[in-house]
Amino acid sequence: MEVLSIIAKVFLVLASLVLIATVLLQPGEKQGLGVIAGGAETFFGKNKARSIEGKLALATKVSAGVFIVMALLIAALPRG
Repeated sequence: MEVLSIIAKVFLVLASLVLIATVLLQPGEKQGLGVIAGGAETFFGKNKARSIEGKLALATKVSAGVFIVMALLIAALPRG
């Protein structure tokens, strides 16, 4: 069980570092007056999943999921 605990802690640290990096790399949501006029709905806004921002958002979601699962796993492991 000690090996499983060490592996889970390593994955927790890696997931937290990836989560921090992906959140910091994402651009801000500054849309300004374009939201009022409908200018925010551009060609790149419709294909957001293929862009860098879409990939960063996906990486953020995956790393957050791994972080939560590893944290729960570490909490559930018996200490001994």
